Amino acid sequence: MDEYFVRQRDYLLEISRALTSQLSLNDVLRVTLRSATKMLGGKAGLVALVNGDAFRIRASYGIDPAMLDTFSPLLQEIPLTDPEGFDSPEVGRKMRLVAQTARIGIYEVIALPMKHGTELIGVVFIFRPQGNLFTSNDIRLLQSFADQAAIAVQNARLYEQVATEKRRLNALLLHSADGIMILNPDRSVESVNIALADILGLGPSCQFDKMHHDTLIRWAQREPGPELADAMAEGWPTTEQSVLYVEGELRRFCNHGETLSVGMTYAPLLDERGDLRNIIVNVRDITKFKEAERAKSTFISVISHELKTPVAIIRGYAETLSRDDVQWENGILRSGLDVIMDETEKLADLIEDLLDVSRAEAGRLKLQIADVNLCHLVEQVARRFQTQTHMHDVVVDLPPEPAVIRADERRLDRVLSNLVSNALKYSPNGGTVTLGVQPLEDGVNLYVSDEGVGIAPDQIDLIFDPFYRVDNSSTRETEGVGLGLHIVRHIVNAHGGRIAIDSELGEGTTFTIWLP
Repeated sequence: MDEYFVRQRDYLLEISRALTSQLSLNDVLRVTLRSATKMLGGKAGLVALVNGDAFRIRASYGIDPAMLDTFSPLLQEIPLTDPEGFDSPEVGRKMRLVAQTARIGIYEVIALPMKHGTELIGVVFIFRPQGNLFTSNDIRLLQSFADQAAIAVQNARLYEQVATEKRRLNALLLHSADGIMILNPDRSVESVNIALADILGLGPSCQFDKMHHDTLIRWAQREPGPELADAMAEGWPTTEQSVLYVEGELRRFCNHGETLSVGMTYAPLLDERGDLRNIIVNVRDITKFKEAERAKSTFISVISHELKTPVAIIRGYAETLSRDDVQWENGILRSGLDVIMDETEKLADLIEDLLDVSRAEAGRLKLQIADVNLCHLVEQVARRFQTQTHMHDVVVDLPPEPAVIRADERRLDRVLSNLVSNALKYSPNGGTVTLGVQPLEDGVNLYVSDEGVGIAPDQIDLIFDPFYRVDNSSTRETEGVGLGLHIVRHIVNAHGGRIAIDSELGEGTTFTIWLP
């Protein structure tokens, strides 16, 4: 008898260890079922858990896994609302028949419900050799095992839920588009996600957990306000809602001197005593937002300046010519009106440029396609600009035969006009400006060449950006808002063409446009 109680104690300890360890649900059930079966002198056992509106076998002992399906139909007959029916004579009879079919012999069977509070979790079946009937003590002992198993199931389910949520959270953190870093209270790094490694210019294989926040976060320039170390020195955080925001230019590690505009949010995680446990850092690349702000500022500044000058001229001439105390000669009147017309045309051109940029960037730049004789168009543009300059020779280079393509003539006139206008502006010492047409097998090349100041290699990729102007002394002495080449690129792209630039400082620039 003493040996029986020792074995009972050992099996109960085994179940207790299973309950308190971080085993999977299946592992917990197998340990509990094996202990219960051996404790009761059984040869086999089953645990079936409630799954929706039926029972599903989740653990077995002493039964060939290939034969488990023979028990499933019987389990479907047991009503979930009748726990007392688990151990009815009819269920026992059918279980013995199924046990025979499963080739595990003829056994006595007992079934007891697994309940957590009032919730039905499942049922435990234990099979013993015939003639070795279950006593009331066996039933009480098995019920204690069933109760333990119900607790085990509930704990394992909670553990699985926590593990699932942890995996989900880790996946969200790891693959978030924003950079995320988790810090310890001393600002040492606990973890860094892929996006932040990319923002910092470091590979994901970097040993971030051996680094410190101040080593990773290096400011080239920072907006006014305290950074993390300063804020913590002043007592931050006071509550879990005390969020710190820092914005500025962050130095990256990949290229010396390269910076990135970021906004960083520091959120404290406090424990139940209110002590700081972790700092969750969210790092967002705000480069595009900063560029948009700069573009907006530039737009307002440039447009205000470009509008102010012609409006001031128009107003001045209009007020002067409308004075009642002066009788102006016809020649002076005509000259003043010509100035007003010229400045009005500048305003109209500026407004049209802005509208074209808006249409192009919204994908609504519509083309009026028709047959266009490029040779004739080039000659017209050359003649128009030759009358506007006495320092330059505007010449054409045309093939002997007409070059006709399907295009929008008014838009191509705009392209050539913008290119020739730039060529004249950036050739302050005069020289020759050439407009040419070169027929090709797959299309035609239009080109505009000058002998001006040229473009530095590091600025060639920037000159098509809106409001960008080449940085040299000629730029500062010429008018313009920096939209001409931006519009040229959109019009060429809308025609399915492409544009290339060949330039050398002090020697001149050639823009070549291929059109299909």
